[in-house]
Amino acid sequence: MGRPEIFGGELYGVIRRAIVIGNGIAGSENQSIGLVRALGLSNHQSLYGVLLDQEEEYMSDFIGFQYLSTKKLDYVMKQFQITVRGKTVMPLSAEKNGFSDTLEADAKHIAKMARESFEKKTISLKRFDLVITPCHDYYPLTPHGQKQIPWFFRRWITPRELPDRHVVLTVGALHQADSAVVRSAASAWHTELASLPRPLLVVNIGGPARSCQYDMDLVKQLSVLLQNVLWSCGSLRISFSRRTPEKVSKIVLREFGGHSKVYIWNGEEPNPHMGHLAWADAFVITADSVSMLSEACSTGKPVYIIEAEHCKWKFADFHKSLLERGVVRPFIAKENMSEIWSYSPLNDTAVAASRVHVALAERGWKVQP
Repeated sequence: MGRPEIFGGELYGVIRRAIVIGNGIAGSENQSIGLVRALGLSNHQSLYGVLLDQEEEYMSDFIGFQYLSTKKLDYVMKQFQITVRGKTVMPLSAEKNGFSDTLEADAKHIAKMARESFEKKTISLKRFDLVITPCHDYYPLTPHGQKQIPWFFRRWITPRELPDRHVVLTVGALHQADSAVVRSAASAWHTELASLPRPLLVVNIGGPARSCQYDMDLVKQLSVLLQNVLWSCGSLRISFSRRTPEKVSKIVLREFGGHSKVYIWNGEEPNPHMGHLAWADAFVITADSVSMLSEACSTGKPVYIIEAEHCKWKFADFHKSLLERGVVRPFIAKENMSEIWSYSPLNDTAVAASRVHVALAERGWKVQP
């Protein structure tokens, strides 16, 4: 068996390739891919999809991996591997090195251990060398969180202990929208977005989540609020997420579809999301998406959050953290979108990458792209 390509040169202490073991959920895998990019390995990475049961395989076939392979990752990734209908597709380099069987076994073992730790909750996080997770994942251990958990349920709620030094706590989600990506997107979208009347307000609409429920009345309220600030906008661009219910998008299309200032993305490629991050002057984002909020709050531009009062549990704790840091403000429809306010942008991905470098150095390893 040849030497695995993940090791470089004659030194086993050098890492020059990253393997992302994913679960087929774009939002989750995007965080790992963002971290790999921050480590300087974006051109030397592979995405390995591990399906552990029939239900996951069905969902990944029809939702997760096909979407990842054709849309989300194409913008940044040039080479990756996926699992489609239970068949693993390996990079040629791994097959040449005789590394395929080893990678498949290791990937499935690691993925199984991770799922047991985070879903079945039977294995201590201490089994991992480094764990990167948002602060709000520890909300159940806060006094307020404890009050919301009946005592007879507490033994099943994780985490059960405070984080130690091998747990890296972030404010929000990791992502790929670093300064280089945003600069590249600014260039790619210059023709379409640079000449738009200013200020440009970008509205990102997600969908109901388990801890962030909202109904049609709230969607209609959002439409009214946007109408109230439209006078102060030069342009308004609206995007939906994959989770946005059709009935929600229909209401927005009905209210704004014919307005001369408004553009509504139809979901077809190319996705303008990175271009919006680059060219927007301000954002309005529904409270259900940690990822969209984290990306927008990394730009340093005004970010307004809507419907946060309808969120609970860890979502509410995340929103509270953003409000206390001054990186978001509630959207109340009295704003003048020409107003500029500033804050210290979130920098979670770079901070997490730095901690990875430190953890590797302590073990005699280093990343060398």
